[in-house]
Amino acid sequence: MKADQKGSDSKDITLISIPGLSIKMDKKAEFVQLKAHGALRKACAPFLKKINQRLKEEKPAFVNDESVVASTWLPPIPSKAFNRLLLAEIQIALGRYIPETVSFEITRNCKCNCEHCVVSGGEGDLDIDTMKKAIDDVLDMGAMVIVFTEGDPMLREDIYELIDYVDKERAIVNMYTPGTEMTAENAKRLKDAGLHNLLVSTYSTDPLKHNAVRRLDGAFEMATNAMKMGLEAGLLVTMATHVSPKNIDELPAMYELARDIGVHEFSLWESVPKKKDDPIITERDRQKVLEMYNRINSTKGGPRIFANTYFEGEMLGCMAGQRWMHVCVDGQVKACPYIPFSYGNIQNSSIKDIWSKIRKDKHFRGQRSTCLMQEPEYLRLVDKIPEGASKPYDIEKIES
Repeated sequence: MKADQKGSDSKDITLISIPGLSIKMDKKAEFVQLKAHGALRKACAPFLKKINQRLKEEKPAFVNDESVVASTWLPPIPSKAFNRLLLAEIQIALGRYIPETVSFEITRNCKCNCEHCVVSGGEGDLDIDTMKKAIDDVLDMGAMVIVFTEGDPMLREDIYELIDYVDKERAIVNMYTPGTEMTAENAKRLKDAGLHNLLVSTYSTDPLKHNAVRRLDGAFEMATNAMKMGLEAGLLVTMATHVSPKNIDELPAMYELARDIGVHEFSLWESVPKKKDDPIITERDRQKVLEMYNRINSTKGGPRIFANTYFEGEMLGCMAGQRWMHVCVDGQVKACPYIPFSYGNIQNSSIKDIWSKIRKDKHFRGQRSTCLMQEPEYLRLVDKIPEGASKPYDIEKIES
């Protein structure tokens, strides 16, 4: 990632300065790089090496005179939120894991009826005061990426208030939507509220296939229009999809759609099975994703690609229960959006205590290069959930 001409004449920017460690951003070199100094530099060396490699070898999602957005899933560099990411990685290197990304289901309401939807069972949504307290708590724990998701956040009237509430000096805010409620006015309101990145999922370049997944006529046109309106409002915009054996060969065409729309990033997430015999992508499929990831991101022009096949595979490992925590619409807490087990409810337990409980689960120890929900041994645990039981299911009922 080459430094812009204006930045190339500037001095190093100090990102972090604490006893035993300083981290600076060097914009005088040909590429933007992060450099650590001090007695604690070895603790953050592995993570900085990975970040620097990505900065050097990959095009960013967005660059201006003030900052670089390496990926829409990361805070801008420099920013106070990015500094929190660096501090969190230092803590993780020392064995103290922090939920860097926390996703919130904020409503059950959605005009789509997707089979793959992971919104939790039950009834009702959390009230705004409970939501705000949870946001405060996870920010105090070190989170720097807040994600609003499931069903359609734009069908919650106070979505703009929730986005605005997040302290932007501590975290960025991303939001998933199928796009059914997007208007030019709503896009501007999202921008004014401080939304970092608008994510709209697309499942095919064929409108009929996308509509079939959403189970909603006209869903494809609404999704593409939502992305265009987000761009016109000045938002970062990501087109996202779930990679499955069914659409692996359609990814190049989907990337061209992302390029035509003009989004900043094409985000690829491996599909997750719900039970033991559900199909998952093969190692050969993963190699196709990685080849596309490396080729596109090293080529000028067009949106960059985010792929959890790389980010949670080769780079950091599965983030569930290590760097990620998910709050369900009824307050139950999971290790990630896809794992169907609850470790407590924020309505009667502190989210910090729930995170401690997640961290004690042996399944979230050590780095793994694949999703737990793709591992047969873990899916046998999932199969112990009684048929017809509401999910997420209390993990203690499984292990007791």
